[in-house]
Amino acid sequence: MFAEADFPWWIAGGYAIELAVGRELRPHGDLDVLVLRRDQALVRDVLSNWDMYVADPPGAGHLRPWRLGETLEHPLHDIWCRRTRNAPWSVQLMLDEAEGAHWVSRRNPGVRLPLGRVGRRSPTGIPYLAPEVQLFYKAKATRAKDETDFEAVLPLLDESQRVWLADSIAMTVPAHPWRKRLLSADRT
Repeated sequence: MFAEADFPWWIAGGYAIELAVGRELRPHGDLDVLVLRRDQALVRDVLSNWDMYVADPPGAGHLRPWRLGETLEHPLHDIWCRRTRNAPWSVQLMLDEAEGAHWVSRRNPGVRLPLGRVGRRSPTGIPYLAPEVQLFYKAKATRAKDETDFEAVLPLLDESQRVWLADSIAMTVPAHPWRKRLLSADRT
């Protein structure tokens, strides 16, 4: 869908972790894709024939149609997509913030990275969210599958990735148990 897109996008969620580790870890219900809020009109064009709904308000379990021409403002960030009205949901788009050449976390504007460090590319050229960025998002409300993802990625993170992730988690979830494990791994 996005192969010819002229804007940055990244596979996110569990698939991003699997692209980072190079193997399947678990089953998935849908495909998560992260795009920058400033590119939402371009995304809408790419998926112009899709049935798209925005979670409004976020986290409340309510979806409403994303109207053509509508610009989604913060805090709206979660868009559920399906090929047709009768098809199952298959893609979850997430809008994230950017300031100039920097990605800015929608959860905490103090957490940021140069856009060039937000993602990686698989050996086949698929853009995916850098594992430390994906784990930052998973740290908010950790589930069993997030622990699986963390365990799989931790040995692959270099010192700068571990420090960035530990510092970023400290800014949003200070008592999170991953922080200690990230900093312990840094000293091995």
